[in-house]
Amino acid sequence: MSDRLEITFSPLNAEPETATVVFAGDGLVLGAKARELETKSASAISKAAAAADFKGKYKSSIEILAPAKIGIERLIVSGIGKIGALTEQQAVDLGGAIVGAIQARKSSAASIIVDVDGTEALSADEIAALIAQGAMLRHYNFKKYLTKKSSEDAADKDGLKKLVIQVPHPDKAKAAFQPLKAVANGVNLARELVNEPANILGPVELAEKTKSLEKLGVSVEILDVKDMEKLGMGSLLCVGQGSVRPSRLAVMVWNGAKGAKKQKPICLVGKGVVFDTGGISIKPAAGMEDMKGDMGGAAAVIGTMHALAERKANVNVVGLVGCVENMPSGNAVRPGDIVKSMSGQTIEVINTDAEGRLVLADVLWYAQEQFKPKLVIDLATLTGAIMVALGKEYAGLFSNEDKLADELLSASRSTGEKLWRMPLDKAFDKMMDSKNADMKNAGGRWAGSATAAAFVQRFVQKDTPWSHIDLAGTAMDGNRNDINQSWGSGWGVRLLNAFIAEHHEKGEK
Repeated sequence: MSDRLEITFSPLNAEPETATVVFAGDGLVLGAKARELETKSASAISKAAAAADFKGKYKSSIEILAPAKIGIERLIVSGIGKIGALTEQQAVDLGGAIVGAIQARKSSAASIIVDVDGTEALSADEIAALIAQGAMLRHYNFKKYLTKKSSEDAADKDGLKKLVIQVPHPDKAKAAFQPLKAVANGVNLARELVNEPANILGPVELAEKTKSLEKLGVSVEILDVKDMEKLGMGSLLCVGQGSVRPSRLAVMVWNGAKGAKKQKPICLVGKGVVFDTGGISIKPAAGMEDMKGDMGGAAAVIGTMHALAERKANVNVVGLVGCVENMPSGNAVRPGDIVKSMSGQTIEVINTDAEGRLVLADVLWYAQEQFKPKLVIDLATLTGAIMVALGKEYAGLFSNEDKLADELLSASRSTGEKLWRMPLDKAFDKMMDSKNADMKNAGGRWAGSATAAAFVQRFVQKDTPWSHIDLAGTAMDGNRNDINQSWGSGWGVRLLNAFIAEHHEKGEK
Protein backbone atom coordinates (compact mmCIF):
# COMPACT_ATOMS: atom_id res chain seq x y z
CA MET A 1 0.00 0.00 0.00
CA SER A 2 1.08 3.64 -0.27
CA ASP A 3 3.51 5.16 2.20
CA ARG A 4 1.92 5.17 5.63
CA LEU A 5 1.14 8.38 7.44
CA GLU A 6 1.86 8.14 11.15
CA ILE A 7 -0.88 9.99 13.02
CA THR A 8 -0.59 10.72 16.75
CA PHE A 9 -2.52 12.90 19.18
CA SER A 10 -0.86 15.15 21.74
CA PRO A 11 -1.92 17.93 24.17
CA LEU A 12 -2.49 21.49 23.02
CA ASN A 13 0.57 22.69 24.95
CA ALA A 14 2.96 20.26 23.23
CA GLU A 15 5.81 21.70 21.19
CA PRO A 16 4.53 21.92 17.59
CA GLU A 17 6.36 20.61 14.53
CA THR A 18 8.18 23.03 12.24
CA ALA A 19 5.19 22.94 9.88
CA THR A 20 2.08 23.80 11.87
CA VAL A 21 -1.59 24.32 11.05
CA VAL A 22 -3.95 26.46 13.13
CA PHE A 23 -7.58 27.35 12.50
CA ALA A 24 -9.48 30.58 11.98
CA GLY A 25 -13.25 30.92 11.94
CA ASP A 26 -15.29 33.38 9.90
CA GLY A 27 -14.15 36.91 10.65
CA LEU A 28 -10.64 35.65 11.51
CA VAL A 29 -11.71 34.26 14.89
CA LEU A 30 -8.69 32.44 16.36
CA GLY A 31 -8.49 29.78 19.04
CA ALA A 32 -6.40 30.20 22.21
CA LYS A 33 -3.25 28.53 20.82
CA ALA A 34 -3.48 30.46 17.56
CA ARG A 35 -3.88 33.73 19.49
CA GLU A 36 -0.76 32.84 21.48
CA LEU A 37 1.22 32.35 18.26
CA GLU A 38 -0.26 35.57 16.88
CA THR A 39 0.98 37.52 19.93
CA LYS A 40 4.47 35.96 19.92
CA SER A 41 4.92 36.58 16.21
CA ALA A 42 3.99 40.27 16.36
CA SER A 43 0.60 39.78 14.67
CA ALA A 44 1.95 37.72 11.78
CA ILE A 45 -1.42 36.02 11.22
CA SER A 46 -3.52 39.16 11.03
CA LYS A 47 -0.97 40.91 8.82
CA ALA A 48 -0.83 38.00 6.38
CA ALA A 49 -4.62 37.69 6.43
CA ALA A 50 -5.04 41.35 5.58
CA ALA A 51 -2.56 41.09 2.72
CA ALA A 52 -4.30 37.98 1.30
CA ASP A 53 -7.87 39.06 2.11
CA PHE A 54 -8.20 35.89 4.19
CA LYS A 55 -11.23 35.88 6.47
CA GLY A 56 -11.44 32.27 7.70
CA LYS A 57 -13.79 30.94 5.03
CA TYR A 58 -14.21 27.15 5.20
CA LYS A 59 -11.24 25.33 3.54
CA SER A 60 -9.50 28.55 2.50
CA SER A 61 -5.95 28.95 3.82
CA ILE A 62 -2.91 31.17 3.97
CA GLU A 63 0.71 30.19 4.55
CA ILE A 64 3.23 32.25 6.50
CA LEU A 65 6.85 31.25 5.97
CA ALA A 66 9.26 31.60 8.90
CA PRO A 67 7.16 33.87 11.12
CA ALA A 68 9.32 35.61 13.72
CA LYS A 69 9.95 34.36 17.26
CA ILE A 70 7.80 31.20 17.31
CA GLY A 71 10.24 28.57 16.00
CA ILE A 72 7.92 27.45 13.20
CA GLU A 73 9.13 27.33 9.60
CA ARG A 74 5.68 27.14 7.99
CA LEU A 75 2.52 28.35 9.67
CA ILE A 76 -0.64 27.44 7.75
CA VAL A 77 -3.87 29.11 8.84
CA SER A 78 -6.86 27.08 7.70
CA GLY A 79 -10.35 28.49 7.51
CA ILE A 80 -12.99 26.53 9.41
CA GLY A 81 -15.97 28.73 8.50
CA LYS A 82 -18.81 29.41 10.90
CA ILE A 83 -17.74 28.54 14.44
CA GLY A 84 -19.69 25.64 15.90
CA ALA A 85 -21.32 24.63 12.61
CA LEU A 86 -18.90 22.00 11.28
CA THR A 87 -20.50 18.72 10.15
CA GLU A 88 -18.79 15.32 10.24
CA GLN A 89 -18.19 15.26 6.50
CA GLN A 90 -16.95 18.86 6.50
CA ALA A 91 -14.41 17.92 9.16
CA VAL A 92 -13.23 14.94 7.08
CA ASP A 93 -12.93 17.11 3.95
CA LEU A 94 -11.10 19.75 5.97
CA GLY A 95 -8.51 17.17 7.05
CA GLY A 96 -7.92 16.27 3.42
CA ALA A 97 -7.64 19.91 2.35
CA ILE A 98 -5.11 20.56 5.12
CA VAL A 99 -2.89 17.66 4.02
CA GLY A 100 -3.08 19.00 0.49
CA ALA A 101 -1.84 22.37 1.75
CA ILE A 102 0.95 20.74 3.78
CA GLN A 103 2.07 18.65 0.80
CA ALA A 104 2.26 21.72 -1.43
CA ARG A 105 5.77 22.08 0.00
CA LYS A 106 8.16 19.41 1.22
CA SER A 107 7.51 18.69 4.90
CA SER A 108 8.12 15.33 6.52
CA ALA A 109 6.29 16.20 9.74
CA ALA A 110 3.51 18.61 10.65
CA SER A 111 1.22 19.59 13.52
CA ILE A 112 -2.46 20.46 13.39
CA ILE A 113 -3.59 22.41 16.45
CA VAL A 114 -7.30 21.73 16.99
CA ASP A 115 -8.19 24.43 19.50
CA VAL A 116 -11.64 25.04 18.05
CA ASP A 117 -15.03 25.10 19.69
CA GLY A 118 -17.07 21.94 19.35
CA THR A 119 -20.60 21.80 17.97
CA GLU A 120 -23.82 20.45 19.44
CA ALA A 121 -23.04 17.12 17.80
CA LEU A 122 -19.22 17.05 17.85
CA SER A 123 -16.63 17.76 20.51
CA ALA A 124 -13.27 19.27 19.60
CA ASP A 125 -11.70 15.83 20.11
CA GLU A 126 -14.19 14.22 17.72
CA ILE A 127 -13.53 16.95 15.17
CA ALA A 128 -9.81 16.18 15.50
CA ALA A 129 -10.47 12.47 14.86
CA LEU A 130 -12.49 13.26 11.72
CA ILE A 131 -9.75 15.59 10.50
CA ALA A 132 -7.30 12.72 11.01
CA GLN A 133 -9.45 10.41 8.89
CA GLY A 134 -9.54 12.98 6.10
CA ALA A 135 -5.76 13.30 6.35
CA MET A 136 -5.36 9.51 5.97
CA LEU A 137 -7.61 9.42 2.95
CA ARG A 138 -5.89 12.37 1.22
CA HIS A 139 -2.40 11.03 1.91
CA TYR A 140 -2.97 7.79 -0.01
CA ASN A 141 -1.06 7.44 -3.27
CA PHE A 142 -0.23 4.60 -5.65
CA LYS A 143 3.39 4.90 -6.66
CA LYS A 144 4.75 1.47 -5.79
CA TYR A 145 5.95 0.82 -9.34
CA LEU A 146 7.87 4.10 -9.72
CA THR A 147 11.57 3.27 -9.52
CA LYS A 148 12.92 6.83 -9.56
CA LYS A 149 12.23 7.52 -5.90
CA SER A 150 14.28 10.71 -5.94
CA SER A 151 12.17 12.34 -8.65
CA GLU A 152 10.02 15.33 -7.78
CA ASP A 153 6.86 13.34 -8.49
CA ALA A 154 7.81 10.43 -6.26
CA ALA A 155 9.37 12.27 -3.34
CA ASP A 156 8.74 15.96 -3.02
CA LYS A 157 4.96 15.76 -3.29
CA ASP A 158 4.64 12.86 -0.87
CA GLY A 159 7.15 13.75 1.79
CA LEU A 160 4.72 13.91 4.71
CA LYS A 161 5.32 10.95 7.02
CA LYS A 162 4.22 12.16 10.45
CA LEU A 163 1.18 14.13 11.52
CA VAL A 164 0.73 15.26 15.13
CA ILE A 165 -2.75 16.47 16.02
CA GLN A 166 -2.83 18.60 19.15
CA VAL A 167 -6.15 18.43 20.99
CA PRO A 168 -7.70 19.18 24.40
CA HIS A 169 -7.96 15.47 25.33
CA PRO A 170 -5.58 13.27 23.30
CA ASP A 171 -6.90 9.98 24.72
CA LYS A 172 -10.49 10.84 23.77
CA ALA A 173 -9.42 11.89 20.28
CA LYS A 174 -7.44 8.69 19.82
CA ALA A 175 -10.41 6.57 20.91
CA ALA A 176 -12.72 8.44 18.52
CA PHE A 177 -10.20 7.94 15.73
CA GLN A 178 -9.94 4.14 15.96
CA PRO A 179 -13.18 3.26 14.09
CA LEU A 180 -12.55 6.09 11.62
CA LYS A 181 -9.06 4.74 11.00
CA ALA A 182 -10.56 1.28 10.33
CA VAL A 183 -12.83 2.74 7.67
CA ALA A 184 -9.97 4.70 6.09
CA ASN A 185 -7.91 1.50 6.00
CA GLY A 186 -10.81 -0.19 4.22
CA VAL A 187 -11.06 2.62 1.67
CA ASN A 188 -7.32 2.55 1.02
CA LEU A 189 -7.39 -1.25 0.62
CA ALA A 190 -10.14 -0.89 -1.99
CA ARG A 191 -8.14 1.80 -3.77
CA GLU A 192 -5.07 -0.41 -3.82
CA LEU A 193 -6.98 -3.29 -5.37
CA VAL A 194 -8.48 -1.11 -8.11
CA ASN A 195 -5.13 0.52 -8.87
CA GLU A 196 -3.22 -2.76 -9.25
CA PRO A 197 -2.56 -3.79 -12.85
CA ALA A 198 -4.28 -6.93 -14.05
CA ASN A 199 -1.01 -8.78 -14.68
CA ILE A 200 -0.44 -8.60 -10.92
CA LEU A 201 -4.02 -9.02 -9.75
CA GLY A 202 -5.73 -11.88 -11.56
CA PRO A 203 -8.88 -13.69 -10.40
CA VAL A 204 -6.93 -16.05 -8.14
CA GLU A 205 -4.88 -13.21 -6.67
CA LEU A 206 -7.94 -11.04 -6.04
CA ALA A 207 -9.65 -13.90 -4.22
CA GLU A 208 -6.50 -14.59 -2.19
CA LYS A 209 -6.41 -10.95 -1.07
CA THR A 210 -9.50 -11.68 1.01
CA LYS A 211 -7.43 -14.05 3.14
CA SER A 212 -5.79 -11.00 4.74
CA LEU A 213 -9.09 -10.39 6.55
CA GLU A 214 -8.74 -13.58 8.56
CA LYS A 215 -6.39 -11.85 10.99
CA LEU A 216 -9.27 -9.49 11.80
CA GLY A 217 -11.66 -12.33 12.59
CA VAL A 218 -13.32 -12.77 9.19
CA SER A 219 -13.94 -16.35 8.03
CA VAL A 220 -12.91 -16.76 4.39
CA GLU A 221 -13.78 -19.51 1.93
CA ILE A 222 -12.63 -19.56 -1.68
CA LEU A 223 -14.50 -21.66 -4.25
CA ASP A 224 -12.58 -22.81 -7.31
CA VAL A 225 -13.85 -23.74 -10.75
CA LYS A 226 -14.71 -27.32 -9.79
CA ASP A 227 -16.66 -26.10 -6.77
CA MET A 228 -18.64 -23.70 -8.94
CA GLU A 229 -19.25 -26.34 -11.61
CA LYS A 230 -20.80 -28.58 -8.96
CA LEU A 231 -23.08 -25.69 -7.95
CA GLY A 232 -24.14 -25.14 -11.56
CA MET A 233 -22.68 -21.65 -11.91
CA GLY A 234 -22.69 -21.69 -15.70
CA SER A 235 -23.38 -17.96 -15.91
CA LEU A 236 -20.32 -16.87 -13.94
CA LEU A 237 -18.04 -19.54 -15.37
CA CYS A 238 -18.81 -18.71 -18.99
CA VAL A 239 -17.32 -15.24 -18.50
CA GLY A 240 -13.92 -16.55 -17.46
CA GLN A 241 -13.69 -19.53 -19.79
CA GLY A 242 -11.74 -17.60 -22.41
CA SER A 243 -8.93 -16.78 -19.97
CA VAL A 244 -6.04 -19.02 -18.98
CA ARG A 245 -6.52 -17.65 -15.46
CA PRO A 246 -9.19 -19.61 -13.56
CA SER A 247 -12.20 -17.96 -11.93
CA ARG A 248 -12.83 -17.86 -8.20
CA LEU A 249 -15.61 -17.00 -5.76
CA ALA A 250 -14.46 -15.54 -2.43
CA VAL A 251 -16.84 -15.61 0.53
CA MET A 252 -16.08 -13.49 3.62
CA VAL A 253 -18.17 -13.99 6.77
CA TRP A 254 -18.16 -11.50 9.65
CA ASN A 255 -20.29 -12.64 12.59
CA GLY A 256 -20.02 -9.57 14.79
CA ALA A 257 -23.57 -9.32 16.18
CA LYS A 258 -23.22 -9.53 19.95
CA GLY A 259 -25.63 -12.01 21.49
CA ALA A 260 -27.28 -12.61 18.12
CA LYS A 261 -25.02 -14.98 16.20
CA LYS A 262 -28.04 -16.42 14.38
CA GLN A 263 -29.16 -12.97 13.25
CA LYS A 264 -29.73 -12.99 9.49
CA PRO A 265 -26.75 -11.39 7.77
CA ILE A 266 -26.53 -8.56 5.30
CA CYS A 267 -25.02 -9.86 2.06
CA LEU A 268 -22.75 -7.62 -0.01
CA VAL A 269 -22.01 -8.89 -3.52
CA GLY A 270 -19.24 -7.46 -5.71
CA LYS A 271 -18.41 -7.81 -9.38
CA GLY A 272 -14.74 -8.78 -9.60
CA VAL A 273 -13.83 -8.69 -13.30
CA VAL A 274 -10.09 -8.14 -12.96
CA PHE A 275 -9.80 -7.19 -16.61
CA ASP A 276 -12.53 -6.80 -19.21
CA THR A 277 -11.55 -6.91 -22.87
CA GLY A 278 -15.19 -7.36 -23.79
CA GLY A 279 -14.39 -10.93 -24.86
CA ILE A 280 -15.40 -11.83 -28.42
CA SER A 281 -17.49 -8.62 -28.45
CA ILE A 282 -14.18 -6.85 -27.96
CA LYS A 283 -13.96 -3.27 -26.75
CA PRO A 284 -12.21 -0.47 -28.70
CA ALA A 285 -8.50 -0.22 -27.92
CA ALA A 286 -8.67 3.38 -26.74
CA GLY A 287 -9.04 3.45 -22.98
CA MET A 288 -9.11 -0.32 -22.56
CA GLU A 289 -6.31 -0.05 -20.01
CA ASP A 290 -8.89 1.33 -17.58
CA MET A 291 -10.60 -2.05 -17.53
CA LYS A 292 -8.18 -3.16 -14.83
CA GLY A 293 -10.64 -1.29 -12.59
CA ASP A 294 -13.66 -3.38 -13.61
CA MET A 295 -13.46 -5.07 -10.22
CA GLY A 296 -14.33 -1.83 -8.39
CA GLY A 297 -17.47 -3.39 -6.92
CA ALA A 298 -15.50 -6.33 -5.51
CA ALA A 299 -12.91 -3.91 -4.11
CA ALA A 300 -15.64 -1.94 -2.34
CA VAL A 301 -17.00 -5.13 -0.76
CA ILE A 302 -13.55 -6.30 0.38
CA GLY A 303 -12.73 -2.84 1.75
CA THR A 304 -16.05 -2.70 3.61
CA MET A 305 -15.49 -6.12 5.15
CA HIS A 306 -12.07 -4.92 6.33
CA ALA A 307 -13.56 -1.77 7.84
CA LEU A 308 -16.34 -3.64 9.66
CA ALA A 309 -13.99 -6.27 11.06
CA GLU A 310 -11.26 -3.85 12.13
CA ARG A 311 -13.74 -1.70 14.03
CA LYS A 312 -15.51 -4.83 15.42
CA ALA A 313 -18.91 -3.86 14.02
CA ASN A 314 -21.88 -5.22 15.96
CA VAL A 315 -23.52 -6.87 12.95
CA ASN A 316 -23.43 -10.01 10.81
CA VAL A 317 -22.30 -9.37 7.23
CA VAL A 318 -21.24 -11.67 4.40
CA GLY A 319 -19.20 -10.32 1.50
CA LEU A 320 -19.10 -12.32 -1.74
CA VAL A 321 -16.98 -11.45 -4.78
CA GLY A 322 -16.99 -13.25 -8.12
CA CYS A 323 -13.48 -13.03 -9.55
CA VAL A 324 -13.07 -13.56 -13.31
CA GLU A 325 -11.15 -12.30 -16.33
CA ASN A 326 -13.02 -11.67 -19.59
CA MET A 327 -10.70 -12.55 -22.48
CA PRO A 328 -11.16 -13.51 -26.14
CA SER A 329 -9.73 -16.89 -27.12
CA GLY A 330 -10.63 -20.11 -28.87
CA ASN A 331 -12.34 -21.18 -25.68
CA ALA A 332 -14.25 -17.94 -25.02
CA VAL A 333 -18.03 -17.73 -24.78
CA ARG A 334 -19.56 -16.57 -28.09
CA PRO A 335 -22.46 -14.27 -28.89
CA GLY A 336 -25.45 -16.55 -29.34
CA ASP A 337 -24.30 -19.13 -26.81
CA ILE A 338 -26.87 -20.20 -24.22
CA VAL A 339 -25.71 -20.90 -20.66
CA LYS A 340 -27.52 -22.17 -17.59
CA SER A 341 -27.26 -20.23 -14.34
CA MET A 342 -27.20 -21.63 -10.82
CA SER A 343 -30.83 -20.57 -10.48
CA GLY A 344 -31.75 -22.93 -13.32
CA GLN A 345 -32.66 -20.05 -15.62
CA THR A 346 -31.10 -20.05 -19.07
CA ILE A 347 -29.39 -17.02 -20.62
CA GLU A 348 -28.68 -16.26 -24.26
CA VAL A 349 -25.40 -14.36 -24.43
CA ILE A 350 -26.10 -11.62 -26.95
CA ASN A 351 -23.03 -9.55 -26.09
CA THR A 352 -19.98 -10.97 -24.30
CA ASP A 353 -19.15 -7.45 -23.09
CA ALA A 354 -22.30 -7.52 -20.93
CA GLU A 355 -20.44 -9.91 -18.65
CA GLY A 356 -20.67 -8.36 -15.20
CA ARG A 357 -24.36 -9.18 -14.88
CA LEU A 358 -23.56 -12.82 -15.70
CA VAL A 359 -21.17 -12.89 -12.75
CA LEU A 360 -23.65 -11.21 -10.41
CA ALA A 361 -26.42 -13.63 -11.41
CA ASP A 362 -24.74 -16.66 -9.88
CA VAL A 363 -23.11 -14.92 -6.92
CA LEU A 364 -26.43 -13.34 -5.93
CA TRP A 365 -28.21 -16.68 -6.16
CA TYR A 366 -25.51 -18.42 -4.14
CA ALA A 367 -25.66 -15.67 -1.46
CA GLN A 368 -29.40 -16.11 -1.04
CA GLU A 369 -29.36 -19.92 -1.08
CA GLN A 370 -26.45 -20.24 1.32
CA PHE A 371 -27.09 -17.43 3.82
CA LYS A 372 -30.82 -16.53 3.70
CA PRO A 373 -29.92 -12.84 4.17
CA LYS A 374 -32.09 -10.05 5.58
CA LEU A 375 -31.09 -7.99 2.53
CA VAL A 376 -28.67 -8.03 -0.38
CA ILE A 377 -26.72 -5.18 -1.97
CA ASP A 378 -24.66 -5.72 -5.10
CA LEU A 379 -22.04 -3.29 -6.36
CA ALA A 380 -20.69 -3.37 -9.88
CA THR A 381 -18.96 -1.24 -12.48
CA LEU A 382 -21.71 -2.52 -14.70
CA THR A 383 -22.52 -0.08 -17.50
CA GLY A 384 -21.08 2.85 -19.40
CA ALA A 385 -24.67 4.01 -19.70
CA ILE A 386 -24.73 5.03 -16.04
CA MET A 387 -21.97 7.55 -16.78
CA VAL A 388 -23.99 8.96 -19.66
CA ALA A 389 -26.86 9.46 -17.21
CA LEU A 390 -25.02 10.54 -14.05
CA GLY A 391 -21.46 11.40 -15.03
CA LYS A 392 -18.77 10.75 -12.44
CA GLU A 393 -20.55 12.50 -9.58
CA TYR A 394 -23.20 9.89 -8.78
CA ALA A 395 -23.53 6.12 -8.75
CA GLY A 396 -26.85 4.72 -9.86
CA LEU A 397 -29.09 3.06 -7.25
CA PHE A 398 -31.75 0.53 -8.18
CA SER A 399 -33.85 -1.11 -5.47
CA ASN A 400 -36.93 -3.27 -5.04
CA GLU A 401 -37.66 -1.79 -1.59
CA ASP A 402 -38.15 1.88 -0.69
CA LYS A 403 -36.94 1.44 2.91
CA LEU A 404 -33.63 -0.03 1.79
CA ALA A 405 -33.22 2.62 -0.88
CA ASP A 406 -33.95 5.40 1.61
CA GLU A 407 -31.38 4.02 4.06
CA LEU A 408 -28.72 3.94 1.36
CA LEU A 409 -29.62 7.45 0.23
CA SER A 410 -29.33 8.66 3.84
CA ALA A 411 -25.84 7.12 4.09
CA SER A 412 -25.01 8.76 0.78
CA ARG A 413 -25.89 12.19 2.14
CA SER A 414 -23.86 11.71 5.32
CA THR A 415 -20.71 10.51 3.53
CA GLY A 416 -20.83 12.53 0.33
CA GLU A 417 -20.62 9.34 -1.76
CA LYS A 418 -23.52 10.32 -3.98
CA LEU A 419 -26.30 7.99 -5.08
CA TRP A 420 -29.17 8.73 -7.43
CA ARG A 421 -32.13 6.38 -7.50
CA MET A 422 -32.92 4.98 -10.93
CA PRO A 423 -36.10 3.21 -12.09
CA LEU A 424 -36.93 -0.47 -12.12
CA ASP A 425 -39.80 -0.98 -14.52
CA LYS A 426 -41.60 -3.93 -16.10
CA ALA A 427 -40.91 -2.42 -19.50
CA PHE A 428 -37.16 -2.73 -18.90
CA ASP A 429 -37.59 -6.29 -17.67
CA LYS A 430 -39.52 -7.21 -20.84
CA MET A 431 -36.62 -5.91 -22.92
CA MET A 432 -34.51 -8.75 -21.49
CA ASP A 433 -36.75 -11.52 -22.83
CA SER A 434 -35.21 -13.87 -25.39
CA LYS A 435 -36.85 -16.06 -28.03
CA ASN A 436 -34.23 -18.77 -27.51
CA ALA A 437 -33.75 -18.83 -23.73
CA ASP A 438 -35.36 -17.56 -20.53
CA MET A 439 -33.61 -14.24 -21.05
CA LYS A 440 -30.81 -12.51 -22.93
CA ASN A 441 -27.95 -10.60 -21.35
CA ALA A 442 -28.28 -7.35 -23.31
CA GLY A 443 -31.37 -5.29 -23.95
CA GLY A 444 -30.32 -3.05 -26.80
CA ARG A 445 -29.28 0.57 -27.10
CA TRP A 446 -31.78 2.29 -24.83
CA ALA A 447 -31.86 2.42 -21.00
CA GLY A 448 -28.69 0.35 -20.72
CA SER A 449 -28.29 0.74 -16.97
CA ALA A 450 -31.96 0.04 -16.29
CA THR A 451 -32.08 -3.08 -18.47
CA ALA A 452 -28.90 -4.35 -16.80
CA ALA A 453 -30.55 -3.88 -13.40
CA ALA A 454 -33.68 -5.63 -14.68
CA PHE A 455 -31.53 -8.60 -15.71
CA VAL A 456 -29.88 -8.76 -12.29
CA GLN A 457 -33.25 -8.54 -10.56
CA ARG A 458 -34.27 -11.81 -12.19
CA PHE A 459 -31.84 -13.51 -9.80
CA VAL A 460 -33.25 -11.90 -6.66
CA GLN A 461 -35.55 -14.27 -4.84
CA LYS A 462 -39.05 -13.28 -3.86
CA ASP A 463 -39.33 -11.12 -0.73
CA THR A 464 -35.56 -10.46 -0.55
CA PRO A 465 -34.87 -6.72 -0.13
CA TRP A 466 -32.28 -5.89 -2.76
CA SER A 467 -30.35 -2.92 -4.08
CA HIS A 468 -28.05 -2.72 -7.04
CA ILE A 469 -25.41 0.02 -7.19
CA ASP A 470 -23.82 0.77 -10.57
CA LEU A 471 -20.59 2.58 -9.72
CA ALA A 472 -18.91 2.58 -13.12
CA GLY A 473 -18.47 6.35 -12.97
CA THR A 474 -17.26 6.65 -9.39
CA ALA A 475 -15.06 3.61 -8.66
CA MET A 476 -12.24 4.52 -11.01
CA ASP A 477 -10.92 7.72 -12.54
CA GLY A 478 -13.64 9.69 -10.78
CA ASN A 479 -13.53 13.35 -9.93
CA ARG A 480 -10.64 14.17 -7.57
CA ASN A 481 -11.55 15.91 -4.33
CA ASP A 482 -10.16 16.87 -0.93
CA ILE A 483 -10.01 13.28 0.35
CA ASN A 484 -9.21 11.41 -2.86
CA GLN A 485 -6.46 12.05 -5.37
CA SER A 486 -6.24 8.41 -6.49
CA TRP A 487 -7.37 6.86 -9.79
CA GLY A 488 -8.95 4.05 -7.80
CA SER A 489 -11.25 5.92 -5.43
CA GLY A 490 -12.31 3.22 -2.95
CA TRP A 491 -15.84 4.52 -3.53
CA GLY A 492 -18.54 2.63 -1.67
CA VAL A 493 -16.66 1.63 1.48
CA ARG A 494 -17.64 4.72 3.46
CA LEU A 495 -21.18 4.53 2.06
CA LEU A 496 -21.73 0.89 3.06
CA ASN A 497 -20.09 1.37 6.44
CA ALA A 498 -22.37 4.32 7.22
CA PHE A 499 -25.43 2.43 5.93
CA ILE A 500 -24.69 -0.45 8.30
CA ALA A 501 -23.71 1.76 11.26
CA GLU A 502 -26.70 4.07 10.95
CA HIS A 503 -29.44 1.57 10.18
CA HIS A 504 -28.46 -2.02 10.97
CA GLU A 505 -25.68 -2.27 13.50
CA LYS A 506 -27.66 -1.69 16.67
CA GLY A 507 -30.86 -3.52 15.86
CA GLU A 508 -33.82 -2.58 13.74
CA LYS A 509 -34.94 1.05 13.72
